[in-house]
Amino acid sequence: MSVLLTQEVMRGSLRLWSRGCPWKRGGFLVTSSTMDVSLPCQQLGHIQGAVRIQTNLVRARFSPVRFFTEERTPKEELGEQVCAASPPPSEFEFQSASPFERQLKPCDSPSEVLDLLSQYPLEVQILSSSLSKMWHTTKKMSPEQLQRELDLMFDHPAFLKTIQFAMANVATMRNGSITSCLLYMFNLGVPQHSRVIQLYLRTCQERLNTMDGKSLSILASCLAGMKRSSLVVALKDGLRLKVKSDLSESVWTVKNLQTLMDGLAREAPLDLKQNLVRKAFSMSSEFRVTHCQQMIAIMDKMKLSFEPLLDICSEKIKEDVDAISFRGLCAMLRSFGRLRYRNIPLLTAISDNVTSVRDTWTHSKVILILSLLNNLGFSDALMEMHAERVIADPHKLTLKDIVHTLRLYSSLNFDLQHRRRQFLDALSQELDCHLPRMPAFELLQTVHYLCLLGHFPSEPLEKLLQGSTLDKLRSTASVFIQSQEQMFQNVSLCLKLEYPVPPQPPPVPPAFLGKPRTPSANQDLLQALRQLVEERADLALQEMVMVETFYCLDAVITKLLPDQTSTTEASGFAGEPSPAESSEKIAVLCLPDSSFCADASRLLGPSAVMVRHLKMLGYKPVLVKVNELSGGNGPEILRERIFPGGADPPGASGGATEV
Repeated sequence: MSVLLTQEVMRGSLRLWSRGCPWKRGGFLVTSSTMDVSLPCQQLGHIQGAVRIQTNLVRARFSPVRFFTEERTPKEELGEQVCAASPPPSEFEFQSASPFERQLKPCDSPSEVLDLLSQYPLEVQILSSSLSKMWHTTKKMSPEQLQRELDLMFDHPAFLKTIQFAMANVATMRNGSITSCLLYMFNLGVPQHSRVIQLYLRTCQERLNTMDGKSLSILASCLAGMKRSSLVVALKDGLRLKVKSDLSESVWTVKNLQTLMDGLAREAPLDLKQNLVRKAFSMSSEFRVTHCQQMIAIMDKMKLSFEPLLDICSEKIKEDVDAISFRGLCAMLRSFGRLRYRNIPLLTAISDNVTSVRDTWTHSKVILILSLLNNLGFSDALMEMHAERVIADPHKLTLKDIVHTLRLYSSLNFDLQHRRRQFLDALSQELDCHLPRMPAFELLQTVHYLCLLGHFPSEPLEKLLQGSTLDKLRSTASVFIQSQEQMFQNVSLCLKLEYPVPPQPPPVPPAFLGKPRTPSANQDLLQALRQLVEERADLALQEMVMVETFYCLDAVITKLLPDQTSTTEASGFAGEPSPAESSEKIAVLCLPDSSFCADASRLLGPSAVMVRHLKMLGYKPVLVKVNELSGGNGPEILRERIFPGGADPPGASGGATEV
């Protein structure tokens, strides 16, 4: 009677706990919050030899639940927080054709594996193979199916026997089996504070100095997904010291090294990250395309950009880019964006590959790839292809597709040449169908993109400037206020300077324009310009000049008329020079790399619009990158840009950078 009661208590506890247990799904571990339950010291104590293990095993017969459940059930429901635990370095493989393994292969759920285990005496090899198979069967299950299988697994009498066997035989297992079983049990949802997990962690701590690269990589993968505790912290510290001392001496495979890097990525110190990346670089000749993809993702996770290794990975991927899935392309481009890495040959290969399969892709897929390329400042034939599809059949575009397309082409400042008007008219006509249902902020974004492209359809403009729309925009969340003001400023300037025919639409109310924002002056640029102007008596320099209220120019150089003096050098803010006061005005702009496309041949977004407006106002723009002013070559670079060939300013028609 007592035994039956104990079993019923165990099953009830398992069912309650299983609703909040962590699960591995689709390559990521979904976890829930669990209470930090401290186990009795005798349960978490250092296990020494088989005698102590047998003592624990006897104790477990009276409370079997405590082998692999916490002493209390979690309070929180199953969550969606993604944790860093990774699969072991290799997929499940059968080592021989034994009867057990032949029957294990077709099993497709944990309960089927446990049914099979009931028919065989447990051995260490059978334990490892069974746990591996149980975990791999859950990886592709839906959440509902996963929960059902969880209930069945923890209700199954063979599961308790399996955990008991795992604890009783840990002392006789090899390092690779210990770390693999630890990872499988943890990924199957056995709580971190359970006796079995704690026992395996302490055994790993004892054997850390004897572990090879494969065992270390599996352990790192498991520890990455565990919550912070004194034992986990001690193991992580020991693991880092072990890896640092053995990295150059131990034999590593590419997969083991990458698994180790992935497990240590978030918490490793910078010097260890650099050592790991250098080790990977030394093994790069062994990389395949999948290794290259994983290495890019790992460096992204490490937040460490090592260009020599990225270049090698990019070159290998470029040779077989058509073998990479859509999801793989998106993940890789996102990583490049976060690492601020651009490889033009690879980006061109990706663009060409997408262009070749354009007929099999939806608009949404093409737009997503274009957006990720846009984040890298890259545009190519893919932009032409997408424009052709839009012109041919704009009705297939959703409102989201239209907004993202306008954002892309305005941000990249992409010139469609003779098809520009046709492309913009097709988008505008399709946009008109969505106007009654558009939220106010999304309407502002759309009109802003159209204005940056120099296109002014009447219906969106009229709706944006209506009182009802403006009233809705007054309640914009504070986090978006600055972005809203900048968009209204650009819309106002475009309407004032570029609106094609009168009458102009009503102006943007001043309350929505905000105050002009003044960037800090680039002292290297100003010092170089002062030195340049001092050499010529017919030049005047004005620093930080405001134009049309919202454009702040780093400097303006003017060619003085004969009756003017050359002592007009100003500091701070100066008024805009009048065309009657000078024969030529040169606007000097110092811009970051992010203002240019990937190959630096074209300006992007609002910077391109500002240069376009400055030319309309009679200025000659001269563009200088921030990083060009370092090294003391500023005066020579500026002299060449402003007065190419040593010519006087009036004849320096090539002084402005092509935009």
